[in-house]
Amino acid sequence: MRIAASLAITLTLLAGCATHAPTKEFSTVNLVNGMLVNDKGFTLYTYDKDAPNSGRSTCYGNCAVTWPPVLAAEGTKPSGGLSLITRDDGAKQWAFKGQPLYTWPEDQEPGDVYGDDYDKVWHVIKTSQL
Repeated sequence: MRIAASLAITLTLLAGCATHAPTKEFSTVNLVNGMLVNDKGFTLYTYDKDAPNSGRSTCYGNCAVTWPPVLAAEGTKPSGGLSLITRDDGAKQWAFKGQPLYTWPEDQEPGDVYGDDYDKVWHVIKTSQL
């Protein structure tokens, strides 16, 4: 009886974890009003700790929860200054001039730039960089 109860609790916990697993949201990257934005019009940011053209992101775990990476759907073909890097989990992330791109959840409406210069390491891609 104890084994059956333990198994039922374990399966319930596992089912609960599965329903709370993060989902991958794919986006395109566009230029609007001199800034790079996702397909919903939200501002995109770069992170100073990501070395340009390294093909890698340094933003994982809590960082990636706070600053979600901008992911590209399978088969996406970048152009211009855009490229794709491969994250540790195999997901493709958009990059601009070799710097991975992220969103800031505190931007509530298209055009918000509340994440610009956050901790002096997160930056909006400005028109002069395009």
